[in-house]
Amino acid sequence: MPSFDVVSEIDLQEVDNALNTTRKEIGTRYDFKGSKASIERKDHELILLAEDEYKLGQMLDLLAARLVKRGVDLKALDYGAVETVGGGLERQVVRLKAGIAAEVGKRMIKHLKDGKFKAQASIQGEQLRVSGKSRDELQAAIAALRAEDFGQPLQFTNFRD
Repeated sequence: MPSFDVVSEIDLQEVDNALNTTRKEIGTRYDFKGSKASIERKDHELILLAEDEYKLGQMLDLLAARLVKRGVDLKALDYGAVETVGGGLERQVVRLKAGIAAEVGKRMIKHLKDGKFKAQASIQGEQLRVSGKSRDELQAAIAALRAEDFGQPLQFTNFRD
């Protein structure tokens, strides 16, 4: 029976490359001279530190531009609240969304059922497996999932006949 998997993955190497180019630009920009602005990645979190919210916003804009150039979808970013930390610094944590959460998987399954596709979908860990009788039906299901916005980037892998 033909099937495919729906996954949501992030290339962390490309994220690191975007971070490095962002750090270089922050180091050379005039408005960041003498600033304590920094950006780092810990697992699936990006931690931004700056003196004020304006500089945090500038850092986020630079990072977003670099991520787009590197092919990382901005839907994978989950922006946290800006909080004040010691030393007169502001911190913002940006989480990288990887894997399909159970509630998003359920919404995808409901979307396929509402579309009356002849395909069955099941959640397997952090991915969704969709199987059906015909290849054409599965391609229509992929098109339907791409057309809907689930709030995170989706990739379609392991298409099997």
